[in-house]
Parts: sequence; structure tokens; C-alpha cells
Amino acid sequence: MEVLRAGAPASALYVAAGMDVDDRVREAVKLAKNREIPLLDADRHELDKYAPGSVHQGLVLQIPAFNYLHPDDMLDRAFSTGIPLIVALDGVTDPRNLGAVVRSVAAFGGNGVLIPERRAAGMTATAWKASAGAAARVPIARATNLTRTLTSFADRGVLVVGLAADGSLDLSDLEAATDPLVVVAGSEGKGLSRLVRERCDLVVRIPIAAATESLNASVAASVALYEVARRRALA
Repeated sequence: MEVLRAGAPASALYVAAGMDVDDRVREAVKLAKNREIPLLDADRHELDKYAPGSVHQGLVLQIPAFNYLHPDDMLDRAFSTGIPLIVALDGVTDPRNLGAVVRSVAAFGGNGVLIPERRAAGMTATAWKASAGAAARVPIARATNLTRTLTSFADRGVLVVGLAADGSLDLSDLEAATDPLVVVAGSEGKGLSRLVRERCDLVVRIPIAAATESLNASVAASVALYEVARRRALA
């Protein structure tokens, strides 16, 4: 089942006219009826237009625009459940990376993902699919200015930890892993921007076997989340 691009005004399940009805289709129709989501017939050309570049397999779910939290509300929720662990993405433009980060945050007990409003991937259909459903459970907030938002988090006692290949501290030596944290991963090509890096309290590196290799944002964030979760479990 495919999700329409962000900004769709209402909910509806579009079903390709004349498609074979199998258990998958019956289950989708049953779920839609249980949730009082309208069922609409459409030809495949129309579905291709609704979900450009996607393999919709004859089913397209139209939903309202994604509901982003305010960063302060996300941090409030994080503190209410324990020791905050948030991932911030600095200029990550690939929605698949965003979705993968959301999935990792869910897997390792994180509290949310913070993204900039501009020049960065948002929670599109591609990002939602890459999250494997985790976007329905993980709070996602958008910052008008990422540097200022990180500063406001720091003012509330959250340590800002950037990830960079030339960081001054190995991730394995991050004793602050048990403190309230926001882990910042940079963009796919440029890494952390100058202002965001200057805002970080610590910049840590992930040791890898070859100096010529690098990790993309989602993999780096996942490794960092695992290490923080491991240390917290031992604390």
C-alpha cells in the first residue's frame, strides 16, 4: 500500500478498478471500513499520478499532511518519559535516510527526530515507507532554525553531540551517553554545517576500518543510538 505525497487534504483509499481481489486487498478494504475511510475506485493511470515514481500495486492511501510536533513539545514528552535521547538531522535531504533514522530511533528507544524546515527531507511517502511504520510512533519535530533550537535544548540541560569523521572523541568513549542527549548527524555530502558544529558540546567520531570509507547519516545515527542504548542499559 502506498501513501500519497504530503499535503493531501483528506483521507481515502483508492483501489484500482478491475484489479484482482486477494487477501491483501480484502484486508486493506476491511481496515479502511473499520476506520470509516472512504473507498474510491480509480484507474491505474490515476493511481500513477497520485503516487509518482512509486510501486502502488493497485492501492493508494490518501492521508492528511504529516503532523509535526513543535520541538519544545517533543522535548517535554522526552523528559516526561525519562532521559531524553533525540536525533537531529542537519540538512539531510534524502527521505530514505530520514525514514531509516526514524526506524532506528524507535528500535533503540529514542524519543524523537528533529529536522529543519528548509533544505532538508520531510516526512514524505518515501520517508514513511523507509521508516517501516515507525513514523506512526516516533515524534518528529521541525525547527525553523536548527542551531537556535539546539541552543534551547542545551539551555534545558540536554547535551548536544555531533557526529563527524574528524571528531575529537571516539563514540566508545562517550561517558555522557547516560545524560540527556541530542545526537546530530550531518548531511550526506557535507556533514555538519559550521554553525551547527560550533553549537555542539561534543563532536564524536565512529571508528571505521578504512580512512577512505564513510557512513551516511542514517547508518551513523544508528551506530550512535546503539552505543547510547548499550551504555544506558549497563548504567
